[in-house]
Amino acid sequence: MEGIVLEYIEHPKLKDPIFVEGLPGVGSVGKIAIEHLIAELKPRKFAEIYSKYFPPQVMVDQNGRVKMFTNELYFLKRKGKPDIIFLSGDTQAITPDGQYELSEFIVDFVEKLGAKAIYTLGGYNVGKLVEKARVFGAGTSEKLMAEAQKLGVIFKGDEPGGGIAGASGLILAFAERRKIPSLCLLGETSGFFVDPKGAEATLAALVKLIDVDINLKELEERAKQVEKITQRLHEFEDTLGKQAPSKKEDLSYFG
Repeated sequence: MEGIVLEYIEHPKLKDPIFVEGLPGVGSVGKIAIEHLIAELKPRKFAEIYSKYFPPQVMVDQNGRVKMFTNELYFLKRKGKPDIIFLSGDTQAITPDGQYELSEFIVDFVEKLGAKAIYTLGGYNVGKLVEKARVFGAGTSEKLMAEAQKLGVIFKGDEPGGGIAGASGLILAFAERRKIPSLCLLGETSGFFVDPKGAEATLAALVKLIDVDINLKELEERAKQVEKITQRLHEFEDTLGKQAPSKKEDLSYFG
């Protein structure tokens, strides 16, 4: 098997398309967001990506049928607006070499399709429970960053800088080398579990940037369920705090 295999289902002719990526990552924020977009907008799948850089296993459905890990590409035609390409998938590459090669492959591919802007979606891991998710951003285009900042996306200030791991960051880097304006939106998440709250916050900004109209009610309901879980965890933490020993004890251990 070649390192990366692209299989077309059809060859769409697209007009100045926007590309949106949402692969699994921290809190599954990007994946939840892109899957909700696909469910709402109903774009057509036109290609699949297979790679030896994906996990060496298969997925098995409820009927026992196996399926290779893939990334899937969809397109949405729009009248009077740029068309949109969506990238969803089961996984990201599991090696550093694979991350670089797949990210470059994806950017090369959408560049050939005429992509005029690139948006990547992911989670911003804060390592603690989040009451109200904020959206952080990074980009290569001052114009796109300014538009996002007007929507409340955080780019600088008191918040610390850092890196963006995986496809969401590397796609931006390769896009910059090809002079394609790009922007990454990261929904704040604890990183402890699948987080529709972070996805909802991310989508609330994205839909305005790419000019689509979708219903976020389902994500709102899923986010409320997460809030209930979060509240229970807070209550559990408070209970543990009250039960903690008053004297200082050495509870450290090596494993």
